[in-house]
This record gives sequence, structure tokens and C-alpha cells, in this order.
Amino acid sequence: MSSPARLLALLLLAPLSVLGRPIVRHIRSTHEFDRLLSKHATVTGLPVVVDFYSDGCGPCRMIAPIFKKLAKEVEGKAVFVKVDTNAMYELSSRYGVRSLPTFKFFLNGKKVNEFSGAGEAQLRQFTQDVIQRAQFENFMLTRDSLAGYYAEKDATKSAQDVDKVYKKCSDMLKEGNPEKLCVGSAARNLVKSLKKKYGDGPKTELRFQPETPKEDKAEGSKTSEGTKPKQKTGRNDSPNLHLATKDELLAELEKRIDAERDAEVEQEDDDEAEEDHSWTPSPFPERVTIIGGGPAGLSAAIYAARAGLKPVVVAPPMGGQLQGKGVDVENYPGLFNVTGPAVVSLMRQQAIEFGATFEAETVIGIDASSRPFKVKTNSSTIETHAVIVATGAESNWLNVKGEYEMRGGGVSSCATCDGHMYRGKHVIVVGGGDTAMEDALVLARTSASVTVIHRRDTFRASKVLAQRVMEHPSISIRWNTVLTEVLGKPLEAAEGNDHSEDVDLDAPVIKVVSGAIVKNVFTGEVTELDAEAVFVAIGHTPATQFLDGVVEFNPKHPGYVLVKDGSTRTSVPGIFACGDVADSVYRQAITSAGSGAAAALDAERWLSEEGLGNEEADFEAELLAELMADGGSKTVDVEYNIYEDAGGRMSGMKESIAAEL
Repeated sequence: MSSPARLLALLLLAPLSVLGRPIVRHIRSTHEFDRLLSKHATVTGLPVVVDFYSDGCGPCRMIAPIFKKLAKEVEGKAVFVKVDTNAMYELSSRYGVRSLPTFKFFLNGKKVNEFSGAGEAQLRQFTQDVIQRAQFENFMLTRDSLAGYYAEKDATKSAQDVDKVYKKCSDMLKEGNPEKLCVGSAARNLVKSLKKKYGDGPKTELRFQPETPKEDKAEGSKTSEGTKPKQKTGRNDSPNLHLATKDELLAELEKRIDAERDAEVEQEDDDEAEEDHSWTPSPFPERVTIIGGGPAGLSAAIYAARAGLKPVVVAPPMGGQLQGKGVDVENYPGLFNVTGPAVVSLMRQQAIEFGATFEAETVIGIDASSRPFKVKTNSSTIETHAVIVATGAESNWLNVKGEYEMRGGGVSSCATCDGHMYRGKHVIVVGGGDTAMEDALVLARTSASVTVIHRRDTFRASKVLAQRVMEHPSISIRWNTVLTEVLGKPLEAAEGNDHSEDVDLDAPVIKVVSGAIVKNVFTGEVTELDAEAVFVAIGHTPATQFLDGVVEFNPKHPGYVLVKDGSTRTSVPGIFACGDVADSVYRQAITSAGSGAAAALDAERWLSEEGLGNEEADFEAELLAELMADGGSKTVDVEYNIYEDAGGRMSGMKESIAAEL
């Protein structure tokens, strides 16, 4: 079959259909992305907000529900799309994505702003800014309006003079203006000048009209009174494919493929929806609330759920440090050829299977001054009888010059999240523990070279990992060396080409890593290293700031929660701590999981000792019993306090609560 014949067959099989726009669109190809930018630059005028992400990136997973929520809030005012940097390497390279997540904002086909990191406040602010700018630039002065204006105000202006003025205005917008119209800020400036000169300005109009929802097929098929149905003319308005040239067939095929893709995205499942297992408020306190979504928190959730406690897990969908572990998990019994994110996903599914629910939020404080406890997040307050703290630890930073300024521009603490963006580049890893070794091995898969900077002459990492790093041909090591400064250069210079027509000149200058200065701790020798990324892996600090003033901390290990020997109980009865928040010695995924199980068992035992059972079930049973005993004639007081049923046993309760009861 000839090429045109094959194309014709494909066209005849390809239906032409167009559906509405999804809330968040997932980009599948560079062509699709370019087509989308072009469409919204020339047809709708809407700004495009792009989330460059990766499935293995914890902050990406944390910001994803917020991204979707914001997309719903401003629906019809901006277009939100997601680009998987693992699958769309060409787009990541084109726009200089150096860290994840990275958000870029486009208007009229040009990038007007960007930032890196999971900052909700920045995302909202930048989105509002680009929407306001789009609304401001939705302004048009037509050629006829300008001609009529000059005819009224200055009859000496010839048609050529009007054309010259109009062309000067239209030429100011080089991109996204194929029809050469006088639009946007150029049109506003022209109208402003004319008002100043003649007292008033020409008539203007909106360049893009607000989109109206399409009629439902069933409704559209009906004919209203007085409206005649469209009659067939006997002429076929569709293209005659049999007479088309090869180029015309290719163009028509591309058009229909694009339409098919538009139809497909409408049917895509939203993988960021925080599932059917999300927490919903109840008039009764929860029995157990677990703060943290890593191995410790999820292990506690599994044990608590199996005990019938129906735990609520409060944590951003990040999965803790294990979520960012790109190499296989080799030191967890029973797991083989499986990565950290896969382990976290399985733990989460197991917890859900047994009845755990999830609240995708960050805890900002705990009110332990009264019972039940109140766990406060950014958007909710959860009342609970027992709390299990399993928030893990956060990455430490070097605090050297250039480090903070270039986070998101080549400085990172997550090789799994950002490493693939430095394919074929020279990178640096700072540290000597297991995390540093794992990061170096992950980066060595794709980077041209990896230089490990360590301040001592031996690694603290496990022997197996350290040996792999020292024997790897792409990894070099600088012993007894510290990094003193991160060097950078403007992003445009780093890309080595000129995209001035695609970049807003008013946007802030973004710097990316170009190298680092290191110093030998013994000789004092200073060396400048060339690199395009610096990955910091120098340990972690427990994420326990929200517990200040609530529980006691370990005086020998600042930041770690003090627990009673042989248990996970803290200084406050009913609050338990597990994982890296209480373990200053081992800090392993398996020990965290074990302590999470212990915390759930301790919480279950404590609830039983205090007589704090299923409050909702107890209330329903008591109410039913009283109604049956009194034949429904007695009014029942629906105020129920489980602490009144504690039988006089106040052990473990605060004195103020005991006195009140």
C-alpha cells in the first residue's frame, strides 16, 4: 500500500472530536506542549501554569494536591498542566529545569516567571500575578477603529499614515500575534498617547472573549421555537481526502491526532486526588492520630488499624526519607529489587486496606492543655485521644555562600528527585554517610562524573555502600575536604543560547550552579571545581519544632523527643514518639518501622488502661439501651463524655483534667 493510501486509511479511522478542558492536563509530548502554548497565546489568551515534576520527588507529591486545588479555584482564568521530567527530558532541558518541583508561568507563548520548590504561597502569588497580567493585556485596538478615530480627530492623516502607526503598534508583539494586531500593553500605550494628545482615545475592545461552555449534545439537538433545523445543501463541507496531496493528508492526520489527544485527556484519571480514603471530620474524637507518613508512621498505622483503632494519618504525601531513596532498598528483610517509593506505596496501601484514613496536611501544633488533644494543621483541627509522632527528620544544609540562593538552581538535597536533570553533567555530592553514598551511586548512572566531598579520611557509611562508591569508575573522592562556597552564573548564560524573545525582561535573574570552591582541612589549599549541581547529604535534623513546649526533649541529643526506656511513651501521657524523632542512634528504615509498631501497641494499651474505647459505638449503644428501657419516653441527653466512664481511674491524665472530672 502506498504512503498516501496508508495516510488516507488512518484518516478515515481517526474520528474528529473535541471535548472540554480538564482541570489539570498531563503533557505527553513536546508537540502537544508547543501546540497548547500556541493555542492559548492566539485563541484564548489564558496564561499557562506548568508544573515540572517527578513521581519520585517528595515535595512534588506534597504540592500536587495544592496545584490541583488552585487550578479549580481559578478555573477559566488560567490553564494548568504537568510535565513529568523523567518522560519529557527534552522539555526539561529546553526550559532549564534544575530542581523539582519547578513552576513556570507562560503568557502569550512567553515565559514570564518561574520558581522552584513546594511553596504554596509563591504558587498562589505568581498565579494571581500572571492572571492579572493576562487580564490587563486582553486589550485590542482595531485598524478600522484607529482609522475612524483619526478621521474625526486629525483629517490630515492619510491611510498610509494610519497604517504606519498601526504597524508600529502591532510589531511590538513579536510572538503570539500571527494576525499582526495592535494588542496588549502596546495598544494601551498607543491609546494613552492619543488621549493625551487629542483629549480622548479611540474605541477599543477585548482581544479574547470569555469562553462559554458548550451545549450538551441532547440539548443542542433540540430546535427551539422559530428556529429551523439546518438543511442539507447537498454539498459535503468535509475535505475530499481522495483528492488531497500527501502534505494535505499529513496536515489533516496531525489535526485529528491532536483532537484525539484532547479527547483522551478528558478521560484521564487524576492521580493526585487524595483518594477515597481521606479523613472527614466526626463529632467524636479520633482514638489515634498518627503524624507522619514514612516507615514509622505507616507501620504504626498498619498495627493500629489491625487493632480496630481506625487511625488517622496526618502527613503530606511525601513518604519520608524512604520516599526519596532512588537505589534499591537492600537492608530491609524480605525486600529485593524494590525502591524506596515502591515500599512506601505498598505500606500505604496496606494501611488503607485495614481501615486507616489519611489527611494530606502538615501539622503545625498540638494542643495538649485539655483532653482530648487537638492536632492542628494548616486547614483543620483533629480531636484525638492519643497521638503518635513519626515526623522523621529534615535535611541539614551547609549554610555556605551561594547555597541558599541557588536551591532550585542546582543545589539540592534529593538526588533521586533532581539527579536525572543533570544527565551527562559533572556533579558534586557532599557527605560521608549512607545517604551520600546512595546519592553518589544514583547520580553515577546518568551523570558524566560525580565528585564526593568528605571532611574526613574515611566514610561513616556502611562498608558495602562505601566500597561500591570507591570502586565506581565515574566517582572520584576528595578526602579531608570541605565545601566553602557554591558558584553560580545566570541561567541564560548556562544554557548557552539566546531565548530573549521567549523571556520576560522584567523577570528576576535566575542563577544556576557553575561550580564550587573547596578547601583541604589540613593544608588549607583552596580549589575551584567545575560542576552543574551540588547535592548536600550531611545528615538530618528531627522535624519536631511543632512539639516545642508540648513534650520534653532529650537533653543529650537536641531536637530528639525524650521517651521512657523500653517504650515509645513521652513525658505527656497519650503522646507517643517513634522513628527518627526519638532515635538518635540507629536511624534506619527498619528500626523506624519497628518503633512505629511499638508505638501503636503502646497507644492501644494506654487507651485500654484509660478506658478510652470506641466512643461513637459506646454512645450509640447507651442511647439505644436507654430508649429501649424507657420506651422512648425519656429525653436522652446527647452530650457524652467518655472520660466520665473512666471509673475514677485518672492515672495518666493531667491534674487539671482529673480535677475537672
